[in-house]
Amino acid sequence: MPSTVVHVAFGALVATALLREFDARMLAAVCAFAALPDVDTFIGVWIAGGHRALLHTALLPAVLGALVYWDTRRAESWLHGRFGRNGPHVAAVGVLALLFGGVLPDLMTNGVNLLYPVHDRFYTFAGSIELSSAEGVVQTFVDLGPDGSSVGGTTENTHYYTGVDLERGSDPAGAERVFPVVSSGLQLVVVLTAIAGVVGRFREAKR
Repeated sequence: MPSTVVHVAFGALVATALLREFDARMLAAVCAFAALPDVDTFIGVWIAGGHRALLHTALLPAVLGALVYWDTRRAESWLHGRFGRNGPHVAAVGVLALLFGGVLPDLMTNGVNLLYPVHDRFYTFAGSIELSSAEGVVQTFVDLGPDGSSVGGTTENTHYYTGVDLERGSDPAGAERVFPVVSSGLQLVVVLTAIAGVVGRFREAKR
C-alpha cells in the first residue's frame, strides 16, 4: 500500500502542476490534503473497519469540492477573507490532491471503501490496460461482477494491517510494527520526481 510519504509526494506533484503561485505554505496546505485520508489509520484503532473507510471515501473530496465551489460563488468568500486572494485556489488544488494523491493511490493498490458511509463496500481497482491483437483494448482494473476481483468486504469483516493497528482487536504484545516508506521502485520514482518538481518550482519562484 502507498505510505503517507507517497501520498504527500503525489500531493506535491499536484501542487507543482496546478498552483499559480508557489511558496512553502501553499505547498504544505496541498500536501496536507493528500495526507488527510491516512488520519483514519489512527481512528481505526478505536473504530473497527474505520481505516480505508472513514476518510478514504470518494464522497469526502466530492463534498469538500462542492463547499469550495459554493464558497467561491458567495459575495464574500470565507476562504478569500481568511487566507487571502489565493485561498480559494489553494483549497481547490488541495481537494484535487485529496482525490488524486490521497484516495486514488490506495484504490488502485489494495482498496478503499469508495462510497462510505452511503454504501459500505471496499473496492480495489488494480489491474492493467493492454492492447491485444486478438481482443483489442483489454482492461482488468474494474470487474464488478458477482465474482469480480474489484469487489471486497465491508467494515464488518475487512481490516488493513498498519504499523499502528496490526489486526482487528487488541494487537499481540511485543509484535513487530513496520511502517513502510516506499514499497516499490515506482513509488520511489514518484517521491524523487516530486522532490525534483518542488525544487524546480522554488527555484522558479526566486527568479
